[in-house]
Amino acid sequence: MSIAERIKEYRKQRHYTQKELATLINVKPTTVSGWELGRNTPSIEMLKKLADILNVSFDELAGVESNSYSSNVSNKDEKPLTKNQKLIAYSIDPDISDEERQAIIEMVQAAKKFRRRI
Repeated sequence: MSIAERIKEYRKQRHYTQKELATLINVKPTTVSGWELGRNTPSIEMLKKLADILNVSFDELAGVESNSYSSNVSNKDEKPLTKNQKLIAYSIDPDISDEERQAIIEMVQAAKKFRRRI
């Protein structure tokens, strides 16, 4: 599911109109519409505000929360990515697909493993 779809889904679950959500985060309703249509993507700071207002985690809204990278880790003492590492994976390109974002997260995990060997 794309960020656009998640924003729209969570907005509707909270029974907000686009105009109401726009007022809550101090943007124009056309901005919210553009996000939901996938014409543009909110900044990381705006995603944080949206997550707070929509009462979901940033990871969930941004699409970076996934347990699949944990299942690909063979070493049981591996720790999940930190919030900052997930933000970095997202901020590389907010328009990438969920699958591409997952690949970035897995590359960060591999880099963490390699760093420990040095």
